[in-house]
Amino acid sequence: MLDFSADWEPDPLEGEGDQQLRSVFVALKDADSDGARVGRLMRATLDQLYDGQRTGRYSWAHLHKTERTHFGTLFEINLRREFDDVIDEGVKLDYRIAGFDVDCKFSQRMYGWMIPPEAMGHLLVVGYVNDAAGEFAFGIVRASVENCRTTANRDAKVQLNPRGRDAVRWLQRPGDLPPNVLLQCDAEDLAAIFEPRSGQKRVNELLRRVVARRIGRNTIATVAQQDDFMKRVRANGGARTLLKREGLVVLGGDYANHRRVARELRVEVPEPGEVVSVRLAPAAEDDPFATFLADRWWRAALADDPVFEAPEVPFKAALST
Repeated sequence: MLDFSADWEPDPLEGEGDQQLRSVFVALKDADSDGARVGRLMRATLDQLYDGQRTGRYSWAHLHKTERTHFGTLFEINLRREFDDVIDEGVKLDYRIAGFDVDCKFSQRMYGWMIPPEAMGHLLVVGYVNDAAGEFAFGIVRASVENCRTTANRDAKVQLNPRGRDAVRWLQRPGDLPPNVLLQCDAEDLAAIFEPRSGQKRVNELLRRVVARRIGRNTIATVAQQDDFMKRVRANGGARTLLKREGLVVLGGDYANHRRVARELRVEVPEPGEVVSVRLAPAAEDDPFATFLADRWWRAALADDPVFEAPEVPFKAALST
């Protein structure tokens, strides 16, 4: 995990160039105060490149060199679409934000942004992501002469010097990248998940082995490798039905009641489009980690707990009487 300086607060006494930087900073910060939109965008762009539903890929290491270089282009396009309420088409550079031309640069290596001659003197929005570390960063910097190295590559592109690195104003620091649980699985679990020929059986094995953790739609698509991949999670023949006898419930982030149950069980709470699988065991009424389902109390099971058939988790909370 990278270490960053404290949040930057604009100084109203700074010069005209920084007035522009401040305007762009504030426009983007207002549009995404906690970095969640950019985090989802980074995750979606990675998943778009992996194309796991068709290829079964889920790691940067699985990509060819030419595909890796394409990420920057995809990120630039997707950022423009995601923030079309803030970002317009640029006149000379990639974007126009708060009335100023801004270039967009991405690197899979922190501070590895390559700055072309036409961007010198202008503002840059800079992005970084590391899927294996589960982190991303997003900030703004001015590509001034003082902030850039004097040596260039054969395309006349330069990088930030130490002063330029310190000058980056961070909208979001590393962390909060929506999870890629397949990267966090060990070799034994991965082999077991991908071994079955059936997409349904692969999804079942994923939900057996990755418990109490958020699992995104793209992970399910990558494991199922089928068109209607979310059907493999649902009841009526999907994992919710098939795993019930093993004590597992599958909580969906699209349902407020499922998110409530996850919070009460003290497991990771799924976001919309995500699920969390958890094995349940009967609990005492005064257990602070328990939830009430099907007329009794339940908690997240421990490894040595016997298996009990799981209760149904309603999609809507019962009305109070």
